[in-house]
Amino acid sequence: MPPPKDVVKIAVQMVGAIPQLIDLPQTKPLAAVLKDVCNAWSLPNAENYALQYVDGRQTYITESNRGEIKNGSILRLTTSPDQEAERLHSGIQSSNSDVKTDSLKKLAGLSQDVTFAQEFINRNGLKQIFHIVEEGNATGEMLAHTLKAFMELMEHDFVSWETLSAAFIKRIVSYVNMSSMDASVQQLSLSILENMVPTSCLLFELVRKEVTLDRLLTHLQATNAQLQVKAMALLIALLLAATDAERRDMINYLQEKNIRQFIHKNIIHSSEPLGDEMAHYLYVLQSVSLNLCERRMRTSMDPYSQEQRELLQSLRQTAFESESEASSGNFSTERRRSLCAKEFRKLGFTNNSNPAEDLRRAPPGLLALDNMVYFSRHTPNAYSRFVLENSSREDRHECPFARSSIQLTLILCEILHVGEPCSETAQAFYPMFFGQDHFFEELFCICIQLVNKTWKEMRATQEDFDKVLQVVREQITRTLSLKPTSLELFKTRVNTLNYSEILKLRQTERLHQEETLAVPVLELRERLKPELLELIRQQRLLHLCEGTLFRKISSRRRQDKLWYCRLSPNHKMLHYGDVEEGVCSAPIESLPEKIPVADMKLLLVGKECLHTKEKSSGKQNKDVLELAFSIVYDTEEYCLNFIAPNRYEFCLWTDGLNVLLGKEMTSERTQTDLDVLLSMELKLRLLDLENISIPDTPPPVPKPPSNLNFCYDFSQAEQ
Repeated sequence: MPPPKDVVKIAVQMVGAIPQLIDLPQTKPLAAVLKDVCNAWSLPNAENYALQYVDGRQTYITESNRGEIKNGSILRLTTSPDQEAERLHSGIQSSNSDVKTDSLKKLAGLSQDVTFAQEFINRNGLKQIFHIVEEGNATGEMLAHTLKAFMELMEHDFVSWETLSAAFIKRIVSYVNMSSMDASVQQLSLSILENMVPTSCLLFELVRKEVTLDRLLTHLQATNAQLQVKAMALLIALLLAATDAERRDMINYLQEKNIRQFIHKNIIHSSEPLGDEMAHYLYVLQSVSLNLCERRMRTSMDPYSQEQRELLQSLRQTAFESESEASSGNFSTERRRSLCAKEFRKLGFTNNSNPAEDLRRAPPGLLALDNMVYFSRHTPNAYSRFVLENSSREDRHECPFARSSIQLTLILCEILHVGEPCSETAQAFYPMFFGQDHFFEELFCICIQLVNKTWKEMRATQEDFDKVLQVVREQITRTLSLKPTSLELFKTRVNTLNYSEILKLRQTERLHQEETLAVPVLELRERLKPELLELIRQQRLLHLCEGTLFRKISSRRRQDKLWYCRLSPNHKMLHYGDVEEGVCSAPIESLPEKIPVADMKLLLVGKECLHTKEKSSGKQNKDVLELAFSIVYDTEEYCLNFIAPNRYEFCLWTDGLNVLLGKEMTSERTQTDLDVLLSMELKLRLLDLENISIPDTPPPVPKPPSNLNFCYDFSQAEQ
């Protein structure tokens, strides 16, 4: 007879005693369970004890989390959280430095547990930690344990960051600003400041004032990779919390200090591989920098602004300076105005009598004007060549510079996501962004010349304007997908991808589509699908067996704890547990938690997940919703919540879990992989039929012969 579902079989250990194997009824009060365990070992005062997991984070068992105990769990009988909190509260006040250090070390470990943290904070434990830091006597290991304990306690959000004293904050700032300070202490101090910055304007102003950008740049130049990451994290936190004007000033100052070139040379191209966290911070820095263009992008041209009119006139004067000055001296005002209108028409403005009207559309607004002026001033020869070359063509064949520039600016803004909020998880940055000052403007200079080149290759007329810009967009996006490391490399590759190459690529894709739409080929596709889908299922399960590193995302900061999850080789258990920073792959033996696949009931994705609803009170980024999924398991319908590191992992994990649940794989990656496999398999099978047209219907079966006299009778031969 199977055991009741509300009873779990567990082992309970205690130092110096023989372990107990017990059946734990989940309906029985925890106090009664503890009393039975203590009685078995003849221990008095059961209320002074508690059960705790042996492995992983060693969480205390409470009435609220006891439902997470699984069959086969190993627990430890230990001092209750209130008793342990009292003991450590006394230990950290000890005059004996060894006792104090040991107490702080244990405090740093236990503070991850919410039950213990609540008990310790209720005893004014944080006040003692503040005192240790503020008096300034703690150094080295003792100080590192103190700051670690403080971070873990604050993680539970029982206490507001705004309650920190000025003396405490100044001491933390001093650790960051000291040249000769233990690296672990500086890393923790930078993390503390990073968490403080988003919580209030006052704390942001204080940190920005006390920790200079120069100091953060010094930490970025350290050889310690973790110190680099923490310094970058604080820098990003400051940039995100700043106002638009403050952010602009900070970015400009960082550019003066050549931060981009340093990042390009010493971080992106360092000998060490780039970690996910640093990749995210580089993405945010790129996004924040590009978003400085948003204000100009969303501002229409003001025809009454003297400054903007002068910029517009400078375009005309640079292109037609010599002939304008030579011929306009003796002309009347009306004649001069007519000449200007003619020159603005040659520049490609649609409204040549009032070119400001062309720039009233926002986006791209004044950003298009800025780009045109930058192009004319920094590459005057290329600018003059573009304008004069098109002025000499027939009207319908000339490439309109101004109209092209306005549309190209809009295309670049869309491709580079200018004006869009930063994703909380994205890591996709362009290495070439960090290798070039004035990145957006320089990219425009390359692409506007590409427009002219493509226009000539297409022999386009004014009616083909939209088609040319579509080709240019395709050239830019295809080249950017190759992640060129410098603008020079981008320029080489995008110019190599000329119109004829785009046509070949389109033709190849179209032919492939046409050849796969023939009726016999479609029938063959359908026959191959089950076999290839099974191959994809096996690949998904294999990926789950290899496992993935996930990050827990809190409402207060982007990323904190790491945990690892993987499927057992026999596909019967899902193992998971917390891991330390820097771990790439965790063996199954090191993962203490597990969920039987047979207990899994349902897979939730996106907005269906409870852990996304809990965080929706704050500013929720849509990217987190797109990467969230949960497993509902057991009869009590507990949830194991995931936020995938990227869309690729999200697709593979949701597919793999659907396979384990006996459901169809629904991710877009499944369709992509199936299309690739079908394409390869079909090409192999149709290799011998190249240049042979495949009929839509099979050939007719011939009529049977009038007689069968051509058959040979073997029986007569034997006689």
